[in-house]
Amino acid sequence: MRVALLQTVSRPHDVAGNLARLAEACAAADADLLVTPEMFLTGYDIGADAVAALAEPADGPSADAVTAIARTSGTAVLYGYPERHDGRVANAVTLVGPDGTRLAGYRKTHLFGALDRACFTASDTPPAVVTWNGWGLGLLVCYDVEFPETVRALALAGADAVLVPTANMLPYDHVPRVLVPARAWENQVYVAYANWCGTEGSLTYGGLSCVAGPDGAVVRAGRDPELLVAELDRSALAVSRRANPYLADRRPDLYG
Repeated sequence: MRVALLQTVSRPHDVAGNLARLAEACAAADADLLVTPEMFLTGYDIGADAVAALAEPADGPSADAVTAIARTSGTAVLYGYPERHDGRVANAVTLVGPDGTRLAGYRKTHLFGALDRACFTASDTPPAVVTWNGWGLGLLVCYDVEFPETVRALALAGADAVLVPTANMLPYDHVPRVLVPARAWENQVYVAYANWCGTEGSLTYGGLSCVAGPDGAVVRAGRDPELLVAELDRSALAVSRRANPYLADRRPDLYG
């Protein structure tokens, strides 16, 4: 499976412009699946009032626009946005298939710091695995991946790849450099981590988007805008899992 990560500079509040950028990236990527950063449609550090004003339901007008982009390009898309549901706003992602079908949605369960807590309600629904093109795909958002339990739960549920839109800022380079590769290795899955770069509001984003493999291999972007493309190899996944049977060798009787 060919996966593209759209590492780009935020254009806050510009939903129409960001949808246009998404269409351009899908056309240029020649990929099966494209992953955007966290809160791609609106920007992340835009304040609680703007988040509330720009929030849409999962089937809102932006969802229709992404559906059209996916169909036109023949590319599956995982995009981040503020989702309004049940009178609350979640930091959400939606996975759309290349035929425009909504395959899965996920709302961030671990809120990071005052910014997240001022804008969003944490979800109490754990992430699930969706099967697409023969791959088990798990969805997380940013800070979620920093908890080993989240990726482990997805791996035990059958994930082959964990997709993580993020808004990781400086000075937290240890997340893409250390934690993301560790999550891939210890769970024998691919982890695709798509970040912003540049500045937005009070934040400076670190870039370093990456795809980490179960064999320790990492494909990584730099600090600047980049469309990072990587191949996820099912045969390499199988070989690595035979050589490193962490899930099979677990002792849950000892630690729950």
